[in-house]
Amino acid sequence: MKKIIYGMLLLFVAISTQAQDKISKNAKYIFEVNGNCEQCQKRIQKAAFSVDGVKMASWSLETHEMTIILNEEKCSLLEVKKAIANVGHDTKEVKAKDEVYEKLHACCQYERE
Repeated sequence: MKKIIYGMLLLFVAISTQAQDKISKNAKYIFEVNGNCEQCQKRIQKAAFSVDGVKMASWSLETHEMTIILNEEKCSLLEVKKAIANVGHDTKEVKAKDEVYEKLHACCQYERE
């Protein structure tokens, strides 16, 4: 009887672990991106859409929140954040290179942390 219980417990753990690692074709993420104006908004959203697998990208000028829907089979959230940093905008995890940030128009140069 103990072997059956242990076997079922092991099976349950294996199934629940596998379910946690499931990759989503419509994963939604919300994160902060630094920027100031509508030019920033266009640049940030364009950078996000440049990553294959991004289905929706919307950056709010008021809240500085980026909402992303992506296919995790094709890309990761980190790839999106790197693409955004490559055009001069910081996220908490990925910072833009100083030389890229400095090339932004004066109105787009947000206060960096």
